[in-house]
Amino acid sequence: MKLVDLRSDTVTRPTAAMREAMAAAALGDDVFGDDPSVNALQQDLAARLGFEAALFMASGTQGNLCGLMSHCGRGDEYIVGQLAHTYRYEGGGAAVLGSIQPQPLAHAADGTLPLAEIRAAIKPDDAHFARTRLLALENTLGGKVMPLAYLEAATGLARAHGLATHLDGARLFNAAVAGTPAGGDPFDAARAITRHFDSVSVCFSKGLGAPVGSMLCGSRALIERARRHRKMLGGGMRQVGLLAAAAHHALDHHVARLADDHANAARLAAGLAGLPGLTVEAPQTNIVFADVAPELGAARAAGLLAHLQAQGVLATGLYRLRFVTHLDVDAEGIDRAIAAIRSYFGD
Repeated sequence: MKLVDLRSDTVTRPTAAMREAMAAAALGDDVFGDDPSVNALQQDLAARLGFEAALFMASGTQGNLCGLMSHCGRGDEYIVGQLAHTYRYEGGGAAVLGSIQPQPLAHAADGTLPLAEIRAAIKPDDAHFARTRLLALENTLGGKVMPLAYLEAATGLARAHGLATHLDGARLFNAAVAGTPAGGDPFDAARAITRHFDSVSVCFSKGLGAPVGSMLCGSRALIERARRHRKMLGGGMRQVGLLAAAAHHALDHHVARLADDHANAARLAAGLAGLPGLTVEAPQTNIVFADVAPELGAARAAGLLAHLQAQGVLATGLYRLRFVTHLDVDAEGIDRAIAAIRSYFGD
């Protein structure tokens, strides 16, 4: 029985074609700057997203941290959402390693940070306060797509107050594909997002299906600062073209197909709709959240994941379940997950 792993889109395995691209990759020493596969990937993604330069990173966490440290110095502050990955899920690296103070704000229901709250959080030029230097946003956030009008307004507000802007775009291409009209180019939609930001991090090992790697994009000056930070953080890698080739293959072949993941997420949500004891949030991209009714009790909620695992389906959560679709899960797997969940609730 094939496992239906809905824990995250990070669990994907390289496709056969991706493995062939890795095996054929031209290699060099990237610390010396002469790995041709890395150089080609950096130049290509920077051009596709409208930036001057880019730098390959071992992970999204490393890419975000290098980005934050390239914008901010010791004693500086960045404004960020309470649920943003850079604040909540990256080990406090900005504060611990960058000496950068986060100023977290509560999100609105749609995942945005209210403009009035951003404005109020910007500190005056006063020795009592950390210096507000940066606004960091995320798109998608929990699978939610940030509206283009909001991105324009939020980054415009930041610039008006002298702040730089950074986008955690781990799932940038999910947002782009969700906003691409039929027959359109998702890279056009991606540039419509990234043009508002001074730097953007992009993850290859989530929906794009590469085994490892992220990219930080920005100006040449920012990327040179980021290269120094990457070295200090232990991110100087050698014949990393093996991984860059996988990422480049993903960039060329796995972007438009993200629409399949979005369709499968919608299929899952529709299949669970109306199930007593479960409230399902309509997905915008590839992440489905479902809330187990509290009155069912902790034991009943906890038992669901064990039941699913016994049926060959993996997910995460307790009262709030998270299911993430990706290229290793097809419609048949989604139907198996629906059947397993419905059977647990006696349907």
